[in-house]
Amino acid sequence: MVVSEKPESLPVLAITMGDPAGVGAEVALRALDAGEVHSLCRPVIIGDAGVLVQALEMLHTPQVIRPTFSLSEACFQSRSVNVLDLANVTWSQLETGRVSELSGKAAVEYVVEAVRLALSGQVEAIVTGPINKEAINLAGYHYIGHTEILNELTLAQRTTTMLVAGDLRVTQVTRHVPLGEAAGMVTFDGILETIEATASGLRQFGIEQPRIGVAALNPHGGDGGLIGREEAVVIAPAVQEARLRGIDACGPYPADSIFFRAIGGEFDAVVAMYHDQGHIPVKTHDFEGSYTVTLGLPIVRTSVDHGTAFEIAWQGLASPRSMIEAIRAAAQFATWQRAGRELEQQKRIV
Repeated sequence: MVVSEKPESLPVLAITMGDPAGVGAEVALRALDAGEVHSLCRPVIIGDAGVLVQALEMLHTPQVIRPTFSLSEACFQSRSVNVLDLANVTWSQLETGRVSELSGKAAVEYVVEAVRLALSGQVEAIVTGPINKEAINLAGYHYIGHTEILNELTLAQRTTTMLVAGDLRVTQVTRHVPLGEAAGMVTFDGILETIEATASGLRQFGIEQPRIGVAALNPHGGDGGLIGREEAVVIAPAVQEARLRGIDACGPYPADSIFFRAIGGEFDAVVAMYHDQGHIPVKTHDFEGSYTVTLGLPIVRTSVDHGTAFEIAWQGLASPRSMIEAIRAAAQFATWQRAGRELEQQKRIV
């Protein structure tokens, strides 16, 4: 945990409200109502103040919404909820719990503003609330999710999403692609790049010599080629190349056992081959407490590991645990990065 005797020295975090029709507003408010968050960072929600006022009335938490139009106006006190108000939602027109063009457009605008603040150095990290892919496409944004938006805004060349649930950390070679296409996208270069990004990301966690386990694609690890050749043809050679580059990687190991081994402490992270292969064990291990980190961006970004949950939205039922964990991680990364910059400056002076 990051704790400081001087609150003004804590990192400033931008927390996007997510889709206004979903659970983003309530999980953000509930997370900020947790006392520990204010010992970790100085949070600012990027969203719509009117929507947050409605969420606060629903939750009955002892907080005060403080709309601002500039970070310089923010008042960082435990019960004050600073909102950089984009004022882009008309409450009477918002259909809560439903996909809509209005909410999709607003959700993207929160992300764009948060990234602008991060790139300009006004905030040290961003934490994103959940967005809905169908809603943002209805609004005319042809993205699959947050990662694609972030890549475009930051001009990132190669990013990797790491899912975290306690000590279980997982990255994936392929993400939002149909399962029928995923096997063809498991390539030597893709696996090697993911292993390297995972190793680099683990060092952000303070793990200097990370141990990385690599999952097989096929059942039983291919059974010596009887159930598939990907393990021998592309996965094992990529693991070997990673080892030649100084990374402690091993595998491929059958996917039905590697995550259990990681939870037991054998690996610091697992590289999965496709989306659900990685998501299922993480969410089974700790569904409410899992979060994600985007590796390879020029800014720090963490996120909740759940969707807009329209089926329970605006009923006061959503758990803030994933948001709290994402905030904690973002604050830690921001603090480490600040310390790294200060060390580099001291070296240059000497």
